[in-house]
Amino acid sequence: MAGFEYPRQLRILTGEGFQKVFDKVSLKVPDQPILILASFNELDHPRIGFVISKKNVRRAVKRNRIRRIIRESFRLNQHNLPPVDLVILARKGLDELEPEEVHQLMKKCWSRLKHKAKKANPQR
Repeated sequence: MAGFEYPRQLRILTGEGFQKVFDKVSLKVPDQPILILASFNELDHPRIGFVISKKNVRRAVKRNRIRRIIRESFRLNQHNLPPVDLVILARKGLDELEPEEVHQLMKKCWSRLKHKAKKANPQR
């Protein structure tokens, strides 16, 4: 995948895909307003899914904005990420951050994920 597209194969679409990540968490990247759970996959690219509950982010507009910002960050950084299935869990307070702050937070999380993946599975 040479481009910066965001096709269907880069998304976790089924409940089964989400359950696999929740059952076999290989990596965790915690931060105050976000938690990333990751599980190594057999593909040659990462995939992403979102869990943003109404309890943590009340307004649908804000939930969708958060998804858009994180999706864009993922799209731009997908080539630097290891082949893992990622589930992004939003926590309270994520909706209060400015878009640029969310983008910077994700940049930091992607680098931490890369570092942890290299330590956990050096042959990949």
